[in-house]
Amino acid sequence: MTKLMTKMPIKTMVHNLIKLSKKGQGATLIGIGPMSSRVLKASFELARDKDFPLLFIASRNQVDADELGGGYVNGWNQRTFIKAIRDIAEKTNFDGLYYVCRDHGGPWQRDKERNDHLPEKEAMELGEKSYLEDIKAGFDLLMLDPTKDPFVIGKVIPLDRALQLTVDLYQYCEDKRKELRLPPVGYEVGTEETNGGLTTPETYVEFLDELENELKKRHLPLPTFMVGQTGTLTRYTEQVGKFDFKNAHSLAQLANKYDIGLKEHNGDYMNDFQLLQHIPAQIAATNVAPQFGTEETRAYLILADVEKELKKQGVIQGPVSNTKAVLQEHAIDCQRWRKWMEGDQRNISVEAVKSDPELSAKILDNAGHYTFNDAEVKQEINKMLANLSCAHIDGDRFIVDRIKRSINQFVEAYNLTGVTSRIKNYQD
Repeated sequence: MTKLMTKMPIKTMVHNLIKLSKKGQGATLIGIGPMSSRVLKASFELARDKDFPLLFIASRNQVDADELGGGYVNGWNQRTFIKAIRDIAEKTNFDGLYYVCRDHGGPWQRDKERNDHLPEKEAMELGEKSYLEDIKAGFDLLMLDPTKDPFVIGKVIPLDRALQLTVDLYQYCEDKRKELRLPPVGYEVGTEETNGGLTTPETYVEFLDELENELKKRHLPLPTFMVGQTGTLTRYTEQVGKFDFKNAHSLAQLANKYDIGLKEHNGDYMNDFQLLQHIPAQIAATNVAPQFGTEETRAYLILADVEKELKKQGVIQGPVSNTKAVLQEHAIDCQRWRKWMEGDQRNISVEAVKSDPELSAKILDNAGHYTFNDAEVKQEINKMLANLSCAHIDGDRFIVDRIKRSINQFVEAYNLTGVTSRIKNYQD
């Protein structure tokens, strides 16, 4: 059995990273959305070979308690998610640092809760139940995000109300953790919305000051990360935002005064020009999720085309899979793509999508990963991989390596190679 190093608390790890950044030896961490077990495998293999810490950021839609609806990623709840992570770490001989993080925890963070317009009391209770399972399972970081209130006109609740709900969630989680006599966890607060929230240094420092005051009154710890808007925005499979170095650097400096790291969300599909600015901006971490699911979807589609070609050439003898058609049908039917659409397209009917080949392909590219756990999708993928194996093609290896190439773009730009050793060896 692989012996994992003694876990450095995430707060300590980020503290050391902030100090290293001030010496010009820092890096920007990457929060990886656990879109599938193959994404986990790719992450562990790359982090093992390049010596950097892993942050796995699971939303409530992806991973949650069975009684709350479970998650669309492998049907994982908190305990089975952590078991899968540990198993893959062992299989890949990973002996570095990894952290299991709750991304966008709290009320209304499951699509159904928001769509059902649950009252605040009920939504808060469900969010707390989810956090309790996170804490029991051993999550290292909890994002406290009460900003998805469906009753608020527009997208962002007032900062004073967001602050109060955040502190209430903080108190609940800390009380439960202490009751269970579990080690400290890290916390992430803030919102990345572009039309309000923590978009300017003025609102950012106001929130930080008020948060510090409230936490001190309740004898609660300061957060590990605070989210701020750096200009990023993901739509379809594109980065449509404009990275704002000046604003990002200002927010990072303000957060660092409190020994808190600036966390950027919506970091998918950025180019090297944008990525290379993150270290001088002193951004502590970037969240990336749908990009890696899209890379896996694209790998399946390439393999499906290869399978058909080898059938045509007589290399594959039996019937081929129907991977592309089944994956496309399930991707459209799941309707989770609506959150990534713009304007009136968010309300387009499923029938209209299916009658539009170009839009159908676009949605498959964007939303295929939501369906990897669907029984029919898994059946077709497994059939395809078996056919390719008979033709001496290791499809699983191709998929994992394709995901690794995508993650590695961030590793290179973010100076992540060797950062675990630098963090471990750092002395105040």
